[in-house]
Amino acid sequence: MSQSGQDLDAQPRWRIGTNAFALADTVEWEPHAHTDHHELLWGTRGALTAETDHGYFAIPGTLGLWIPAGVTHRVIAAAGTTFRCTYVDSDVDAVGTTTTAVAMPEVVRVLLDRLEAAPYLARTPRLHAEELALNLLEPVESATVDLPLPLDPRTRQVAEGLLSDPADDRSIEDWGRHVGASGRNLSRLFVIETGMSFSTWRTRARMRKAIEWLAADHTVASVSRRSGYATPSAFVQAFRRELGRTPGEFASARHDSGRKSA
Repeated sequence: MSQSGQDLDAQPRWRIGTNAFALADTVEWEPHAHTDHHELLWGTRGALTAETDHGYFAIPGTLGLWIPAGVTHRVIAAAGTTFRCTYVDSDVDAVGTTTTAVAMPEVVRVLLDRLEAAPYLARTPRLHAEELALNLLEPVESATVDLPLPLDPRTRQVAEGLLSDPADDRSIEDWGRHVGASGRNLSRLFVIETGMSFSTWRTRARMRKAIEWLAADHTVASVSRRSGYATPSAFVQAFRRELGRTPGEFASARHDSGRKSA
């Protein structure tokens, strides 16, 4: 092989790159999209969530979340959360065309970390490592909650209050007095802006936070209390109605995916 050929092969082709995050405080990335690359969130410790048009996702450490190029997403990481963000060129075959939870086998984690470590791989072995890592990303089932946010300042204030404290059990009339609107008008606005009643929206907001807490390995008893339910059994029933499975079944499926990733 010529010297020029050796030089060419020594140049890495950066189609995949990974950044690591360790956050002391809560950080929120406002809705945005990447047109030139896909995004893979993985390696989570703590509470990492992402919201796209395809749903709201809590990302446990056992799984990754594939966000295709061009998909608008909002990411929130609680204080103390660590995670990795891998960017993949948009011309690479995507894992999926919608936001998708994926199993993260240990070999994939090692490969993605190796791609960032010196001495950097030459072009040919790097391409092989990139292709292997992407080929091993397998979509898995993940619980999501459709929760459109209202836009009116009054309903938005109520929505943000409930997402901040889902255990808040104020009635629509109480909330109306708090934001300067009648309960009847506030109720009408919720239906117009979200397509669901206030009570249904609040239940889904509670389920959204419950998924996040369950993904962070909080107990069912703790999650039920923090979600505003008087008893764990009431929480379990509501969770099953909204998500088609119990919190225990959700946790079991998540751990099964984790074993699959190992």
